This record gives sequence, structure tokens and C-alpha cells, in this order.
Amino acid sequence: MKFVLKNLSVLVFFFCTTLCSQNIGESYIQEWKKFYPSKALLNGIHASIFQFEDFSEAKIKKWLSFNEGVLIELSKTNADINPIDGRLLRVQVSSEIDKWTKLSLHTSSLSEYVNIISYALNPVLKADYLIQEEKTNLICQRLEEVVKICNTAQNNLIAVPEDDLKKGVEKLNSLLALYKNDLNATLMNELSIPKCINFNAKLEAAIRNMESLLLYANVELSANPLQAKKVLGYDEYARRLRLYTDSDLLPNELSKIALEEIEIVRGLMGEVSKTYLKSAYPNDPIPSNYKALTEKALADMEKDAPINATDYLQFWNQLSTAAVQFIKEHQIATLPKNQTLLIMTAPESAGPAARIGWVASAPPFDPNPMTTLYLPSIPEDLPKQEQIEFWASFNKPFNRMIAIHELYPGHYMQLKISRETPHPIRLLFPYGIYTEGWATFTEKVLLDAGWEKENHLTLLAHLRKRLENANRSYTSMQVHCNGWNQEQVLEFSTETALLAPQFAKSLWGRIMNSPMQLTSYFLGGAEFRKLWLSEKERLGSKFDLKFFMDTIMKTGPIPINEFYRIFSNSSSK
Repeated sequence: MKFVLKNLSVLVFFFCTTLCSQNIGESYIQEWKKFYPSKALLNGIHASIFQFEDFSEAKIKKWLSFNEGVLIELSKTNADINPIDGRLLRVQVSSEIDKWTKLSLHTSSLSEYVNIISYALNPVLKADYLIQEEKTNLICQRLEEVVKICNTAQNNLIAVPEDDLKKGVEKLNSLLALYKNDLNATLMNELSIPKCINFNAKLEAAIRNMESLLLYANVELSANPLQAKKVLGYDEYARRLRLYTDSDLLPNELSKIALEEIEIVRGLMGEVSKTYLKSAYPNDPIPSNYKALTEKALADMEKDAPINATDYLQFWNQLSTAAVQFIKEHQIATLPKNQTLLIMTAPESAGPAARIGWVASAPPFDPNPMTTLYLPSIPEDLPKQEQIEFWASFNKPFNRMIAIHELYPGHYMQLKISRETPHPIRLLFPYGIYTEGWATFTEKVLLDAGWEKENHLTLLAHLRKRLENANRSYTSMQVHCNGWNQEQVLEFSTETALLAPQFAKSLWGRIMNSPMQLTSYFLGGAEFRKLWLSEKERLGSKFDLKFFMDTIMKTGPIPINEFYRIFSNSSSK
């Protein structure tokens, strides 16, 4: 289903009535919040809890028309928006048009609708900012919205890939079980929320329509599923790369510079390994073979590992304190005034994510901006050797480096500072490669400033991570453009890119599901390093690292090449 504007005057009238009293950015955010209330709520905009998604044909057509109008307005030389924000908004608008036309998820993704249904009640139940009466009324409204979204799904869905169908059906079955068996008890016994008038009838209607959608999925959609096309192909990969990076970078160019980086970093790792082995084993011969050389050094790195989750958690709390003190002593950046960070072990209920950990950052508009770092974990009842191999991947030298990336002055600090920017466009629609690029770049900054300067294995861990970042970009391109299979990725990643086993195992899934995001570590880190070197060369002895770091974080997640103009127009003195 592709919507085409048949009457430009209608679009202009709609666009003007929406925009004429506001600048483009303000107007776009208002319309975005209306169309994506659940996303707005996830971003901390609490007022959006009183709305819910409507993906009917009329609503999608109106939203698409609005985005096309915004794109026209942004192309004007006198567009009423900050130029950098305008650039970010252009990428966002282009992505939305792409989503509802070329990708057409509303006609081909059951999971898209089931995810919306799954988000109907939980935010209301957990909303401690609502009074009881509001919760009671909203629960019944959401039950009615579930009915609507089920009907919309049946009207819109034409054909769905097998994997999407399977995931959607499984999740829908789980939701049905919840609605049938647990909802009444949850409301009355656990949350003490009174039922609204006609609650039972509304609940039964929601269940009926969910069952109807499930039947439609199992009978109609499963009869003629789409052939899943996980591999994008060169042209599609190139199109998405151009949109994601907002540049003219081509896949073959990405592959070339990533491979060059791999070769450079492998050389550096060999040098550091040799230096370490000479220091650690002064009386032993140094292996002349590169593989034996790096394997021996990496093996020592992996031996210095946590023994369990408790040990790991304690180690990370110590690292966090040490990083703050180092940044303060070396005048690297201005630390945030108030700490809003909690470090804890990832719960086993998180599934595969518990094996790699993650940062649950505070939403940009949340009035209580706590951030939680969930550390990787593994059940202690698994075989001992499996646990040893797991913790070896998350060894202590690796963590001494990755604490910079994840916390100070990486993700946690950057996001905490940038959330205070007066540019909401940058918070809602950040530049894709900035965030991971920044966190990757900060590793280099602190190591150059002397972080763990006596520990060759920490530097080796950084280089291994840098090698992994280049490998992510390289293998992403090779799979989607040159047809590499999982075995080729695994072999190259372990043999050439020297990936730790835990990370090599998870790479294939990320290549399939997030091929563009995987490029952000390497591309963003490289762009920030280039900017840093350029500023140091331009300013010489006048270069102020603290000013440089603070300016980037305060400006927010914008295209990195915009900083050249910002710095050229600024003075650090």
C-alpha cells in the first residue's frame, strides 16, 4: 500500500494550518507525539499516556502527507529552523516516508501491531504520576484501543515474513493468556485499582478481537507468507547507509576503510602484545608468529577475570568511582553535578540480553532521569567451564576500558549532559553515529591521558575493541552486499578480528537485525578522532581538551562534521 498525494493544495492547506503558528521543529514534534504516543511516552512525555496509536489508512495517509510537506519546507533556504536541527529533521522525515512507503511495515509486520497491543496497559499500571480515577478510566480506554488496533491490523496486513509471523503469534498468545487469566487479579489484588463501568464487557471485546487477529494470522497470513529477505543486497544497503549516515558513503568505501582499520589495529595489537610479554615474561622467548604472540597476551588478559556476578558488580562500582576521580584530576571534562546512575546485575528474565548487558538510559524528557547499567550475567548453576569462558570474555582489562565507554565520559555522562540541550529535535531524533562514536572516542582520550598507563593489557583490550568495531562494519557490508554466510563471519571475526567468543557468537544476529547501527562504532569513533586531531593541529598549544569535550556533549547528538564550524566560530580562551 503506497499513499500518493493527489491534491497538492490539500497538502499545503493542511501543512500551513499545522505549521504557520510554529517553527518547523516545534510543529513536527507536536504531530509526531500525536502519531506515536507510545514512543513519546517512552521518551518521558507523560501527557502522551492519554493517547494511543491509530494506524488506520486515513491516519497513515495524513501523517505521510505531513512529512512530505515538511520535507518541502525544509528544502527552502529560509526555513524557520536551526540549520543543524533542520538537517536532523530532514533525516527523520526521510526515514518516516521510507517506513510508510518503501518498507511498508503496516502491511507486512504482525509484530508491529502486537508490540503496540503489548504496550497498551503496562504503562498505565506503572504510571505513579496518575491518580486512581485516571488509571481506572485509562484502562478501559486502552481495552477499547486494543479492539481498534486488532481491527486495523486485519485491515492493513497483506503478507508477513515467516519469522515476523512466528514472533507475532507467540507474543499474541502470551498477551491473550495475560488478559484471560491474570488481568482481573492484577488490577484488584496487586494494584487495588477499581474497575470502570462495563469493564468486563470491554475486556471480553478485547479478548475476542485479539483471538480474531490470532486466527487471521494463523489462517490467512500463514497460508501465503512473505519470503523473508534478510540480506539487503548492495543497492538497498547503499540506500540505507546513505540515509543513516546522511552522507554519500558507499558500501564498498565502507568496506575498504574498515579493512584498512583492521590491518592497522592488528599491527598495533602485535606491538602491544610484544611489549607486554617482554615485561611479563622477561626470561621467555617472544613468539615470532603473530597468532601465537597475540594469543598468549590475550590469554593472560582473559585470565584476569571476575569469578561471579557479585565480584563483577563490586569491580564495576570501583571502576565508576575511579573514572570520575581520573576525569576530575586530569581536567578532561566537566562532570555532571548530580549522579543519577545505578549499577546492577542483569536479571535472567532479560533472556539473551543478560549475556551482554546494556544501559537503560533515562528517557530525554523524564523528570526523574535515573540511568541503570545492567551488567552481563550468567546463571551459577551452569557448568563451571562455561562460566569460566563467559567471564573470560568480560575480563577485568576489558572492563577497565569499557567503563570509560559506558559511563564516564561515555554513554552515561554524554546522555545526561545532552538531555539538557535546548534543542528537543536532537533528543528525539539524534544523529545515528554520534552516540556510539562518542563513547568509542572517549576510550582513546582517557587512555592517552594516562588511564591505566602501566597496564598493557588494558590498552590491548582497547585495541581489541577497536578491532571489533571495524569488524562490525566490515562484516555487515560483506553479508548484505557480498553474500557472506554465518560461518564466514564467524571465521573472519575470530581469526582475523580476534573477537572474544562471547561477542563472536552474538554478531550474526546483530548483522541481520541492525546492519546500519553496527557501523556507528567504527564510523563515529573515526570521525571524532579526525575532529580531535584537526582541532589540536588548528589550535596547537591553545587546544583545551575540557572545552572540546564539554562543547561536544552540550551541543548534543548532531552530525559530527558540523563541529568543525562550531569550533572554528568558538574560542577556548
